[in-house]
Amino acid sequence: MAKDKKLTLRILGDPVLDQIAKPVEKIDDSIIDLAHQMLPIMYDTNGVGLAAPQVGVSLRMFVLDVPAPEDEEGHPLPVNSPGEIQLLPQMPMAFINPEVTPIGTETSEMDEGCLSVPKLYAPVKRPEKVMLKATLLNGKEICMECGGFLARAIQHENDHLDGIVFVRRLEDEALEGIKKGLDKILKKNGKPNYKIKRLNKS
Repeated sequence: MAKDKKLTLRILGDPVLDQIAKPVEKIDDSIIDLAHQMLPIMYDTNGVGLAAPQVGVSLRMFVLDVPAPEDEEGHPLPVNSPGEIQLLPQMPMAFINPEVTPIGTETSEMDEGCLSVPKLYAPVKRPEKVMLKATLLNGKEICMECGGFLARAIQHENDHLDGIVFVRRLEDEALEGIKKGLDKILKKNGKPNYKIKRLNKS
């Protein structure tokens, strides 16, 4: 990736968001630079995660800055998974060639948003715990169980690497609830005829 290429946030309807991203073959200066360029874009749009395809780079990597959980008064809440204990204090982080595997059968539903689907939120059901295997920017490989909001953020960003924007996971009622907003986004970005390819739908 050329260092002088300005990254821009890609919005629903952009073909790059539907592509399966390619593995990162080597963590070199261009990959490190990409991660460093992605962070301000994520912060400028108040995100906690951003995948490379969301800035037009079809590679299997994403950055995260998931905050440690707090109660309404700002007091820290306990975390239980090894991933939360070890990774949250190190944020922000970049994860290269991640592999995400659900653990157990427990799921939870929570409203999700996406920087590529601005200002729209809808409930998504996901596994509560996942095993994350990935390489960090320094070349270190990690493999650890992740729970809580961290697990959800990992799954959301990893979906982008498989060409899945969260709206593809919505149930009919949830999708219908944000349809007007989706239509506005697609019309504004010149993609009025774009069809959302639903998961597990004919």
